[in-house]
Amino acid sequence: MRGAYHNEPSLDFSVPANREAMQAALAHVAGQLGKRYPLIIGGERRETGAWLRSVNPGNLDQVVGEVAKARAADVEDAMRAAEAAQKVWRTTSAEGRASTLFKMAAIVRRRKLELAAWMVYELDKAWDEAEGEVCEAVDFLEWYGRQALKLDEPVELAHIPDEANEMRYFPIGVGVVISPWNFPCAIFTGMTMAPVSVGNAVIVKPASNTPVIGYKMVEIMEEAGVPAGVVNFLPGDGAEIGDALVEHPRTRFISFTGSKDVGIRINERAAKVQPGQRWLKRVTAEMGGKDAIIVDADADLEAAANGIVVSAFGFSGQKCSACSRAIIHADVYDAIVERVVELTRQNVRVGSGLEGNATVGAVVDERQYRSILNYIEIGKQEGRLVHGGGKGPGNGYYIEPTIFADVPATARIACEEIFGPVLALVKARDFDDALAIANDSEYGLTGSVYARSRATLERARQEFEVGNLYLNRKCTGALMGVHPFSGMKLSGTNTKAGGPDYLLAFVEAKSIGERL
Repeated sequence: MRGAYHNEPSLDFSVPANREAMQAALAHVAGQLGKRYPLIIGGERRETGAWLRSVNPGNLDQVVGEVAKARAADVEDAMRAAEAAQKVWRTTSAEGRASTLFKMAAIVRRRKLELAAWMVYELDKAWDEAEGEVCEAVDFLEWYGRQALKLDEPVELAHIPDEANEMRYFPIGVGVVISPWNFPCAIFTGMTMAPVSVGNAVIVKPASNTPVIGYKMVEIMEEAGVPAGVVNFLPGDGAEIGDALVEHPRTRFISFTGSKDVGIRINERAAKVQPGQRWLKRVTAEMGGKDAIIVDADADLEAAANGIVVSAFGFSGQKCSACSRAIIHADVYDAIVERVVELTRQNVRVGSGLEGNATVGAVVDERQYRSILNYIEIGKQEGRLVHGGGKGPGNGYYIEPTIFADVPATARIACEEIFGPVLALVKARDFDDALAIANDSEYGLTGSVYARSRATLERARQEFEVGNLYLNRKCTGALMGVHPFSGMKLSGTNTKAGGPDYLLAFVEAKSIGERL
């Protein structure tokens, strides 16, 4: 009997022993940088002659690794391997599959700092962000293993005297997992092992700019006992293999985390029934947000200002849950603006993740770097620059934490997803106005409200159009099993990762009645 679920505890890097252990892990990983990694199809390692290069965004001279780039022909091979493996894996008991996830969790737990170190190099993540992500990967495995066991339990049904009736859940087949670059360990693991836990096989396409940690996680999946072909590792360009995977007539489901535009494209292409296809493909999508923190007139202003700063600038704002706009009641607006700027100056430090002290590292790549800087120039025309606004120091894609005040609610920097360390401060007449501004968005991922009034908090519960709502706390930091995560509107399909019903996206139900 598996014990009760609990979230994996994070390390405190102010403890000297923990700092020394992390420094040792970074030194260990440094000796492995620059290697090449193949595709994995049906357990076979395969090189293609073309490579995706992963570069440390905080040190552009440092190659983290090169991963083989898949070709269109590899898609068909991966599909055949996955289909063959799934026929066997689906017959494995729920206990056997769950045990594989639990064993993987134990391996990840033992290698926590090594995996965190890989993300410090591949994403320039701060130590606490990187180690916290590995903890989240453990959480996904422990949670989904338990949920798979629950899904295998008998379903309570009404019965009639002369029949024995039951309903059972069965895996649906081979799926495609398209994972994001910002959480290449945790989300990659959760998106892959959730469908695997209920008997499916997958073809995983990691983000092209962070593929090395994905390869490391697939190695651990194999070590934990995931059979060859159940997980196939297929990095490559979206245009070359992404569309082929989504449109393949034998693809049963697509699980995607990424941008709104790509998510919409996947949904459209998956909806078209291809020749020979015998089902409607399921799409599970999480597509980003324009997340708002509302501060009402009676709020604890110090708590609100701290929540805004941490939510806006953690991991350089490269979280789909990051606070990119704060909507503030006019009566406390000036005080919040002043305190947010002051806290940013005091507590937010730009620098390399390797140092172990920086809170804002480099952004992921040149494309994102140029996009964010362009939004900053737009913001200088739309609002009042009160902090930052330029490039950061160092040989990397560093950008200063940037704050704009007096931003109109309809400004581009208040409406469009920037995905960087840029915060727009918007003044609202009252709570009604603030809530209307927050909801006037195509996105609906996370949101937060700081207020003391119970009536105000209850209105937010009912009317704030987000998938994850937080009251009197920051809008980032969802915990698996505690805050089931996904958005509404164009933020996604509202399929709650880390929730009690997430695995239903990857099974189909069969009702069986036997006449007695």
